[in-house]
Amino acid sequence: MAVRAQFENSNEIGVFSRLTNSYCLVALGGSENFYSVFESELGDVVPVVHTSIAGTRIIGRLTAGNSKGLLVPNTTTDQELQHLRNSLPDKVAIQRVEERLSALGNVIACNDYVALVHPDIDRETEEIIADVLGVEVFRQTVADQVLVGSYCAFSNQGGLVHPRTSVQDQDELSSLLQVPLVAGTINRGSDVIGAGLVVNDWCAFAGLDSTSTELSVVESIFKLQDSQPTAIVNEMRDSLIDTYS
Repeated sequence: MAVRAQFENSNEIGVFSRLTNSYCLVALGGSENFYSVFESELGDVVPVVHTSIAGTRIIGRLTAGNSKGLLVPNTTTDQELQHLRNSLPDKVAIQRVEERLSALGNVIACNDYVALVHPDIDRETEEIIADVLGVEVFRQTVADQVLVGSYCAFSNQGGLVHPRTSVQDQDELSSLLQVPLVAGTINRGSDVIGAGLVVNDWCAFAGLDSTSTELSVVESIFKLQDSQPTAIVNEMRDSLIDTYS
């Protein structure tokens, strides 16, 4: 199911949250409303943890993780690290990373099997990503953008990439990730997918501005509610007819 949410009037909810199959992190100080959207969808299944990273609330851009592990920048305080260790399931490995490109969420995009990373990331960081997250790591760009974490979002079921990603690039990324991909937007035409959308294998949260057409694309490609690709076409047709009738 794809749900719309907003963090203190911002639609860039991927900046303030990090969602995986085994935990969800949300920034401190958001309204209870933001927190309760996640809680109501995930509450019984995975822990929803309030945290800050390096004293900031942009936790979705500073962290990278999947169901096996979580990577945090070296500016994360000991207290924050301890809080995360106490709150996350025991099987999740948490690791601080010494990396010049410290906004890890912007430079790493991953699911439980594969990670795409910024072409200039340290060799050492690449090894840490492979070890802690248990994934294969590929240095890649998305639509010629080096910030792979900002311009795509993917789960173990599918992925959404920058709208200007060429068909050739989509095919290449799709075969690396072994999941179907579609190029699209979020938040009424924004191409910064990673900032407007967080997704795991059974639910997705998008910014409040996202249109119903964008959400139907999300539900279809991430196989939420088992919607079929034809459902996108039918729904688009319906929404167009609604608009003009």
